[in-house]
Amino acid sequence: MSQTDAEVLQLFKDSKALLEGHFVLRSGLHSGHFFQCAQVCQYMDKVTRLVELLLQKLGTVDCDTVLSPAMGGLVLGQEAARQLGKRFIFVEKVDGKLELRRNFKIPENSKVLIVEDVITRGGRVQEAIDIVKAHNAQVAGIAILVDRSESKTHFETPHTALLQMSYPTYEADKLPPALAALPVTKPGS
Repeated sequence: MSQTDAEVLQLFKDSKALLEGHFVLRSGLHSGHFFQCAQVCQYMDKVTRLVELLLQKLGTVDCDTVLSPAMGGLVLGQEAARQLGKRFIFVEKVDGKLELRRNFKIPENSKVLIVEDVITRGGRVQEAIDIVKAHNAQVAGIAILVDRSESKTHFETPHTALLQMSYPTYEADKLPPALAALPVTKPGS
């Protein structure tokens, strides 16, 4: 484990953001571990540090706007935009699907950096990509705090994750007995 990975994990543990139990993830999969990023995002000093590390890992990115899916990516995306000196907007759920609302605009040919907190299957990031492309804009990069996809998630634009954690996930009908014996929690993203 790298020094950066150890620092990031410690920030999660210190803020009680890394949970253990039986969880239903946003993807519908079950897991014995859950990253409750909202817990770490309560502390702006931790958010500042996590985004500093994420942007260092991402490297130079040429973008006009930072966009995040609501709710999980909001604080991280806003902080990334602040550190980059760029505009920040977000997409939010309407009837279960992400949409650009609140009179936000994505100008044609603009370059958009997508920032998200955690991916398992990457569905919300893909929805954000589709929204950017529907406005004839370009995805300049994808920055993710935690990738728990076990390297199974791929997008047209490569993504950078600050931390890659591969806790096993399971379909509801394929739970190991020890996990099935625990009460189920759906903590939200």
